[in-house]
Amino acid sequence: MDDQNKNLILATVLSTAVMLVWFAFFAPKQPETPPEEQLASQTSAGGTESGAGAAPASTTTSPATTGTLATNPADTASATALAKAPRVRIETPRLSGSVSLLGGRFDDLSLKDYKVSLAPDAPLVPLLAHDMGTATAPTLPYYAVQGWAPAAGLAASDAPGAETLWQLESGEVLTPQTPVTLKWDNGAGLVYHRTISVDDQYLFQISDRVENGTATAVNLMPYGLIVRKGIPQASRTYVLHEGIVRQSDTNLEEITYKNLTKMDALAGEGQAEVTEVTQKGWIGFTDRYWMTTIAPLDGQAFTSVAKYVSGADLYQAETRFPVQTVQPGGTGKSDTRLFAGAKEWEVIRSYQDKAGIYNFVDSIDWGWFFFLTKPMFRLLHWLHGAIGNMGWAIIGLTILIKSLVFPLARKSYISMARMKELQPEMEKLKERFGDDRAKMQQETMALYKREKVNPASGCLPILIQIPIFFSLYKVIYVTIELYHAKWIGWIHDLSMPDPSSILNLFGALPWDAPVHGSPLGIISLGVLPILLGISMWFQQKLNPAPTDPAQAAIFAWMPWIFMFMLGSFASGLVLYWIANNTITFIQQYTIMSMHGKRPDLFGNIRQGFKRKSAGPKAKG
Repeated sequence: MDDQNKNLILATVLSTAVMLVWFAFFAPKQPETPPEEQLASQTSAGGTESGAGAAPASTTTSPATTGTLATNPADTASATALAKAPRVRIETPRLSGSVSLLGGRFDDLSLKDYKVSLAPDAPLVPLLAHDMGTATAPTLPYYAVQGWAPAAGLAASDAPGAETLWQLESGEVLTPQTPVTLKWDNGAGLVYHRTISVDDQYLFQISDRVENGTATAVNLMPYGLIVRKGIPQASRTYVLHEGIVRQSDTNLEEITYKNLTKMDALAGEGQAEVTEVTQKGWIGFTDRYWMTTIAPLDGQAFTSVAKYVSGADLYQAETRFPVQTVQPGGTGKSDTRLFAGAKEWEVIRSYQDKAGIYNFVDSIDWGWFFFLTKPMFRLLHWLHGAIGNMGWAIIGLTILIKSLVFPLARKSYISMARMKELQPEMEKLKERFGDDRAKMQQETMALYKREKVNPASGCLPILIQIPIFFSLYKVIYVTIELYHAKWIGWIHDLSMPDPSSILNLFGALPWDAPVHGSPLGIISLGVLPILLGISMWFQQKLNPAPTDPAQAAIFAWMPWIFMFMLGSFASGLVLYWIANNTITFIQQYTIMSMHGKRPDLFGNIRQGFKRKSAGPKAKG
């Protein structure tokens, strides 16, 4: 096999291997819907659920020394009690919901700017929830709690817990202009106040105060807790982290649900990932597009805790602050922040730059190629703002990327044009030395050297394209601006696969297209995947064809194999691939024509028709 074909085969095998690895480990999996769950019904003497949202263990020293959290049933509110408890309504330009006065829980929050589907009557995306939802809109309990845990010498009943019924002291509706204040008196000299405010985006400020009217000093530990029951019912992939994300001073850490579960199984019930934070940090849960995070004030030391409680199927993220000793007549104070909203880059960056939440923009998972994904995202974001349409922004980004790599690609295109010119000479060498591989190799190398052609340069565009492909896939997957973003015609959501299907003639026949991931969905190609296969076929025709028939057959099938492989990818990514192939074809075709080798794209097809029409040769 000559070097030209070796390099072509190598490039193709490399690309195919990358795609197969991608599908094996990174491609989106279909959502697994767990069986209908009900909240645990086991109750203690206090009539509450076992283990659901426990407060931290009480201690007179830093609780990080034990690495565990308590699972005290008395620190959990029952679903029945929550349903009956009064609430304070939340109304902002971007959020709606309520705070329960039972425990002061943030357990009802929806995003006004996002719906769960494209249907006109689709409900808003629910971020936090206190119950199991309904059959049509299922949710799992997911909430945030702030409070005080009693430390040495203080009874649990002296501090507010999950079943503490707060009183509304001031304010009626929580808005950016009107904060609310809650109050609870333990009846034994300790009075607790909580002031909650919110901005016009997604950030809550929680300010806790405790007045000690007793004759003795009391010890209390402020804490913040985010509790999630079960893994969210959604499609998850290895390309994007979903689970706990936290910043601990200069260390950013991502902990998957699976790893938390493994830790609990190996180390025992209630074991936790504990990290001491000295100056700056935050912790919370991140999904593909949404996030809930506790962010202490900059300079505040705290203990960052992540854990899984298998008995109650709870995932917990917590901030625990040093124990405070409040003297008689004194006041204890604790201030923290809660982010609950969409992972919009501009909003998160503003909280990083203006609110001082350190490295908050990296709560977005930029991946291994962050040095490419970050500038690529910035450029895509700018183009989207300038053009006003994400589909055209993706095409614009592709043009800019191709322009940047064109100086390198140009040399490769010229080399491929020269290789195309040498095809007749290669055929002659094969006829003369086909059986003598050593001589064939020697004469081929001599031909390359004489004509000053480097056969290896043809692999360069593919090698460059691989990291760009992964980086852009990452950008498209994490960019919330693609969520329900229209392009043209039938493409109403660039974050999802092309909804059209060849199986119903792209909507002409009166039945719905098969769902992606179903058996028929594999062959349910939309318009964009078909255009992708055609664009790859045209691009392939510009490259030197292998002289071996078996190799040629493999190459002939490659565009159509990739067409099916990429058919279930997000429309935005397929759109990029089509634009990339089209621009590459134009560039390569132009360069080859300038070097006197205008490609005859349909020559093989015409030749095949001529052979068929001529029929078998007459004998004699």
